[in-house]
Amino acid sequence: MHIDDYSFGRIVIDKKTYTSDVIIYPDRVDSSWWRKEGHYLQTVDLGNIISSKPDVLIIGTGHDGVMRVPDDTLSLIKSKGIEVHIGMTGRAVELYNQMQAGKSEKVIIAALHLTC
Repeated sequence: MHIDDYSFGRIVIDKKTYTSDVIIYPDRVDSSWWRKEGHYLQTVDLGNIISSKPDVLIIGTGHDGVMRVPDDTLSLIKSKGIEVHIGMTGRAVELYNQMQAGKSEKVIIAALHLTC
């Protein structure tokens, strides 16, 4: 997967445009991702991601970084042996594309909040 473009509220992945928050798995895009509390990432919001057993999880906290990742959520991710990167979505997109281009054997998932 490759992220072709990102701007506030819009992302283009492999030439397909999405206008809602997404989770990018190695083989598909989930464009129905919503959190229990929109700007607060809780462990309950990560069920499908954790069960996919990624090596790396990249979390985009929004255009302006409004979405928060509390310590207990971060602890759960790390306790599963998952390398985690958290940042504003523009930076998360850059990191995702860099890691994908590196042809790493690691399973990389990106969970991206597109607005705020």
